[in-house]
This record gives sequence, C-alpha cells and structure tokens, in this order.
Amino acid sequence: MTKTNKPNYIDIQIGHHEIIINERYEFFYNLNDVFIALCFLVGSVLFLWDSFETYAIWMFIVGSGLFLIRPMIKFIKRFHLKKVRNN
Repeated sequence: MTKTNKPNYIDIQIGHHEIIINERYEFFYNLNDVFIALCFLVGSVLFLWDSFETYAIWMFIVGSGLFLIRPMIKFIKRFHLKKVRNN
C-alpha cells in the first residue's frame, strides 16, 4: 500500500507546485496588461493637447514595448513548469 501512495503523493506535490507557478505568472501577466491599458489610455488623453504630444507618443512606445513582455512571460512560465516537472 505504501508504494501505491507514494506516486500519488508525488503527483499531488508536483500539481501543487504547478498551481502556484501558474498563479504567480498569471498575476504578472495581468499586471502587465493593466500597465499596457494605462499607457494607451494616458497616451490617448495626452493627445488631446498639442503641448503633450511628445509624452503621448512615448506612452504609446512604452505600451507597445510592454506588449513584448506578454509572450516572454508565457515562455518563462513554460520553461519554469518544464523544469519543475523534470525534477
């Protein structure tokens, strides 16, 4: 009986780690999305005044740069999960 319980215990432990890892990366993914939305919203509002046009352009550039972080978060999460599964 002990031998059959050990694999189940290991599966549960690995599954628990995967849940924690998924939750952490989902938090950062959503936080990044909030920053993207704020950059584009602020950039759009700043375009209402000619004197703030340069700042608006920079907000769009920063927001676009944050779009690059989205797939990187997914790649890092997959790499992290693969590393946990192999251990």
